[in-house]
Amino acid sequence: MPLRPGRPVLHRHFARDTLVWAPLTRVVSDDEQGTRLWLATGSPLIRQVTEDGQGPRDMPFGEWIETPKKIIQDVYRGPSTLKFHPRSAAYSVWWLFDPQHNFRAWYVNLEEPGVAWDDGAVAGIDLTDQDLDIWVWPDRRWGWKDEDELEERLAYPDAYWVSDPDAVWAQGRKIVPAIEAGVWPFDGTWTDFRPPAGWTIPEPVTAGWDRPRERG
Repeated sequence: MPLRPGRPVLHRHFARDTLVWAPLTRVVSDDEQGTRLWLATGSPLIRQVTEDGQGPRDMPFGEWIETPKKIIQDVYRGPSTLKFHPRSAAYSVWWLFDPQHNFRAWYVNLEEPGVAWDDGAVAGIDLTDQDLDIWVWPDRRWGWKDEDELEERLAYPDAYWVSDPDAVWAQGRKIVPAIEAGVWPFDGTWTDFRPPAGWTIPEPVTAGWDRPRERG
């Protein structure tokens, strides 16, 4: 069954089967084209940190994987973002907005295809981020992001969740022609998106968020 518009949905990111990051979004649409989610600044966020509160980018990866960790309830402080997951695609495209709701950039997130679930009281989309990303500016200038993280983490194959970096790079390169040509989804569609006026920040999910990962 499609996820209904307005439904709060956990956007759960995993390192293999370990939950590492899960902001609470709202469904904009869910149809044959794909799923659109709205992540508002200030939304509840579940994330993995070390015992003293540090994140994975606060230390080398080799240190991170050896450090004891815990899950905390937090708040998303990044830009409000419209996230589009094309059906069965190994990437999503994000529209990033500033506090005045002006469109600022696209962001291509390379990832394993997301899998949706709905337990009634709580619903979610589960995926694994593959680290490599693409920034795309409104004039269609673009650049790779986090290629250094990908390279660093590949040195730890027993702990790292990306097993085929060549496939990740190939997926990214397939998207570049659409960026440079300014065609869908980089043709200006949804750059004027506004969430419905009645949408508020969802309440934090305190139960059911830790259910096992859903796989397709």
